[in-house]
Amino acid sequence: MGIITATSSNHWVCPLKVTLPDFSKAKILVIGDIMLDRYWHGGTSRISPEAPVPVVNVQETEDRAGGAGNVALNISALGSQVTLCGITGQDEAADSLSKLLDGHNIQCAFDQRAHQNTITKLRIISRHQQLIRLDFEKDFSLQSGIDLELVADLISQHDLVVLSDYGKGTLQDPQSIIQAARKAGKPVVVDPKGTDFTKYQNATVITPNQSEFDLIAGSSANEEEFLSKGQTQRETLKLDALLVTRSEKGMALFEESHEPFLQPTQAREVFDVTGAGDTVVAALATGLASGLDLKTATQIANLAAGIVVAKLGTATATRQELLNVMLQHQPLSQGVVTESELLELLQKSKASGETIVMTNGCFDILHAGHVTYLKQAAALGDRLIVAVNSDDSVHRLKGEGRPVNPVDQRMEVLAGLASVDWVVEFTEDTPARLIGECLPDILVKGGDYKPDQIAGGEAVMNNGGQVIILDFVDGVSTTKIIEKARG
Repeated sequence: MGIITATSSNHWVCPLKVTLPDFSKAKILVIGDIMLDRYWHGGTSRISPEAPVPVVNVQETEDRAGGAGNVALNISALGSQVTLCGITGQDEAADSLSKLLDGHNIQCAFDQRAHQNTITKLRIISRHQQLIRLDFEKDFSLQSGIDLELVADLISQHDLVVLSDYGKGTLQDPQSIIQAARKAGKPVVVDPKGTDFTKYQNATVITPNQSEFDLIAGSSANEEEFLSKGQTQRETLKLDALLVTRSEKGMALFEESHEPFLQPTQAREVFDVTGAGDTVVAALATGLASGLDLKTATQIANLAAGIVVAKLGTATATRQELLNVMLQHQPLSQGVVTESELLELLQKSKASGETIVMTNGCFDILHAGHVTYLKQAAALGDRLIVAVNSDDSVHRLKGEGRPVNPVDQRMEVLAGLASVDWVVEFTEDTPARLIGECLPDILVKGGDYKPDQIAGGEAVMNNGGQVIILDFVDGVSTTKIIEKARG
């Protein structure tokens, strides 16, 4: 988990250092209150003559899955397999939800009831601002919650269970579901609701926000009191863990036999917090179902939340977005690297969608021509690799008296250039094998060559990459510099 640093309150904060696993094999069951979120978008240019309210000229409508449906969408966006189970009506809203979710590869296991109307929330949006929300929630007080026989059958088919409780009646008996899941050896992640958390006893982890936590534990006068209450609540509820989301303060994870794990917020700009809690639950569940421990899954959930609060409405974070933001928070090291280190760095760089450029040479005496050439090469992509001939390789190619500078010095000088990300040595006469291992998106060579004459070019092109020839600066060369120095 990297170096651990102490805060002023003597509790531990672990710096960001995580690796995303393969989420695609995880099978997650989401059970909870299902809602349809509707958005009407339009321009506003005048005030109504009937009342002091803006007039919105509706130009676009959009349906999204809300409540437990948004949790399922977030899980699907991360690449895991997900089934959504909950109560709806037998109406147009339920049909719209089913079609929408099916389009995101989410299996629907709706308990449809003829006498109910699917909960629908309509938001009026103008110029990226929500003006009003209208709730269509006519008498959704259910006489009975979700069918436990249906739930028991679904639990056996999945790796982990999420309970997404919005207090609408689907989860009237969460304890029965928790007991069935734990008996089957399946972890249970709960997004709680209300002031009585005893109904979620024995869950793997529950994820209240700070306000929800304060309702059950009472407000804390200081950080030490909050941390003490967190541990007490976890013990009282017999949870493996308690994760409190704390808005601008980030997250606090409480586990048995561990100090509280404090994770600062990763959000750069908060645009809309709608659905952020759903994202936390989804990312945490996806991480746990993929074999991560609670601390690492919490870090991923924190990153995912930071992504969605910068979006409008109930949004999701994708695996690619997570990879991109992880690269921002834990930048890849640069400079002189070994071949094995380079391949590991390339794996992360490529996963984040970066364009890799590679070139090679002796670079015995670095001159203005080299610098210009490397700047041009770097401008073609996001990362530039420079492969450098070993001393023996230079001697074989250039003859007696070369290289002038040993390879470690040549590489250090190259690594000092702003245009260069990684410098690596190769010992063969050509870098063909190394290029075949790295498989850059763009292979660059200077001089009067044809692409099929360049070492490693065939491997790059067969992999869908490009080979680009750049011109050297006229009149500047290492050989001429050496001749001039010798007089």
